[in-house]
Amino acid sequence: MTILTLEAITKQFDERPLLRGIDLGVAQGERVGLVGVNGSGKTTLLRIAARVEQPDTGRVSVARDMRVAYLPQNPVMDPERTALEQIFQGDSEAMQVLRAYEQASAALAASPADAALQQRVADLVGRMDAAGAWQIEQDARTILSKLGIADLSAPVGTLSGGQRRRVAMAQTLISPADLLILDEPTNHIDTETIAWLEGFLSRATFALLLVTHDRYFLERVVNRIVEVDMGKLYSYPGNYARFLEMKEARAVAQASEEARRQTILRKEIAWLRQGAQARTTKQQARIDRIADMQAVERDPQRGELEISVESRRLGKRVIEVKQISKAMGGRALIRDLSLSVGRRDRIGIVGPNGQGKTTLLNMIAGRLEPDAGAVEVGETVHMVYYDQESAGLDPSQRVIDYVKEGAELQRTGEGALITASQMLQRFLFPPNTHYSLIGKLSGGERRRLYLLRKLIEAPNVLLLDEPTNDLDIQTLSVLEDYLDEFAGALITVSHDRYFLDRTAERLLVFEQGAVNEYPGGYSAYEARRAAREAEAAQAKPTPKPAQAAQAPAAKSRRLSFKEQRELKELEERIPQLEAEQEQIQAALAAAPGHAELTRLSSELERSAHELEAAFERWAALAERAEG
Repeated sequence: MTILTLEAITKQFDERPLLRGIDLGVAQGERVGLVGVNGSGKTTLLRIAARVEQPDTGRVSVARDMRVAYLPQNPVMDPERTALEQIFQGDSEAMQVLRAYEQASAALAASPADAALQQRVADLVGRMDAAGAWQIEQDARTILSKLGIADLSAPVGTLSGGQRRRVAMAQTLISPADLLILDEPTNHIDTETIAWLEGFLSRATFALLLVTHDRYFLERVVNRIVEVDMGKLYSYPGNYARFLEMKEARAVAQASEEARRQTILRKEIAWLRQGAQARTTKQQARIDRIADMQAVERDPQRGELEISVESRRLGKRVIEVKQISKAMGGRALIRDLSLSVGRRDRIGIVGPNGQGKTTLLNMIAGRLEPDAGAVEVGETVHMVYYDQESAGLDPSQRVIDYVKEGAELQRTGEGALITASQMLQRFLFPPNTHYSLIGKLSGGERRRLYLLRKLIEAPNVLLLDEPTNDLDIQTLSVLEDYLDEFAGALITVSHDRYFLDRTAERLLVFEQGAVNEYPGGYSAYEARRAAREAEAAQAKPTPKPAQAAQAPAAKSRRLSFKEQRELKELEERIPQLEAEQEQIQAALAAAPGHAELTRLSSELERSAHELEAAFERWAALAERAEG
């Protein structure tokens, strides 16, 4: 059954056609990933599909009784609402009951002796049963935990941008829907949360239509990829690896067909030049056929992004970080950290949000002073910092003027001098955009422009803070190739596991209040950590369900209705998770290749996290029940 249908959709911005009569359908249970270069119209297409933006022409239809939920890149929320009110929005009976139940439970937790509240919760338990809302409540609890949302009473207006996005994501995932439309869901969340989200969406039964630059996410979640290219859509069944194979085959076939057409056309033009006369119907038809061939318009082809800039000599002494410490807001982020950076070092930095990764980059870049210790930078170092905020990018400035501020002329890696306009064209900015205001560009185009400006400064040390946010896959692939040949040192903070595997040779990991170093890229670290956590989980004792059954009735009264139900569910769930871990470990030992090893490692990590969280929660509830 087709849930969503887009027919003959066109859309144009500032004389630039984005979508040219495209058609798209999403079937029930299908998971579709949209890809394309920045500015190609991916976000616009999602907005049209979600019916928050109107196409210039065409029709959008959703099957009867089908529910659609949409997560934009920059969600707009009422700043006066609490996180709880925002997350449990919805007019379905189940969501209304669940919202009332969560509010009453929170009030009862604050005033446990309030008889009226006790009766209110008891009444709502019955209504939850009748509405079948317990599964939604269970999913909501897992989602909120995995997204790190603890304080549901906080007004949305007091939250940071990253926290607001997590609240919006929780709202989208919790709301019962038949189709989820997600725009860059992995932006601004850490690697652990991305791994959980992958598993959650892969197991879900609803349909998906999403835009993401995360190639592992595309590989593991979607079963069809649709490319937006020069206003048209090209559909490929399968995941990201299959898409790459089929796209290459399409390009070869198109080139072959065009070569054949040109060969025929040359022969026919030669016949015309010999003085062919239109004396017969047959000859006139041949002349008409030649005219038709000459009039054929080839589909416009998008150029290939090219990064080629000169580099500077870098001496032996690069960067020495000596026992630095930093606290912010009364919380210690970094303690006594030392790090030596060599000429060709490739260092990735990962860890949960808010732990100090960007703070470390800011101290290395000299934007922030450590509380203790020192950062020493070599005399030949020319450091460039590609930060998350695109510092210095003025929306009111013209594109070409921004580039000229950096350099009127730029020497390429091959030694040729090129103009600012030529540099822009190499970065896929056509001439008609050069005198546009930066504010007219899409978010991804602004990030690509900012990258160009940074690279023309000819750095020999690159600091990249979440470089994959808002950049398209083509740009990321070219950037990765450039970094392969980059003669200087690279330090990057990223949540993009594919990018880290491609660019990092060692990792600094913020974990459990410390910064630890590991060799290799992200997949190697992930497999090592998953194995370690699985061993730790197996060493813990398994709770015996019979113990809870033998507990006297007085003990269970210490728990709320919600907590009693949760304790019972955990006692059933923990043995299931242990069995699941044993199955994954057996499969991991027999994994045939790197792709399968990576997938199973991610599954083992997810299962280990879930088991540990279940143990901790069970222990806390059991202790209270026995108290």
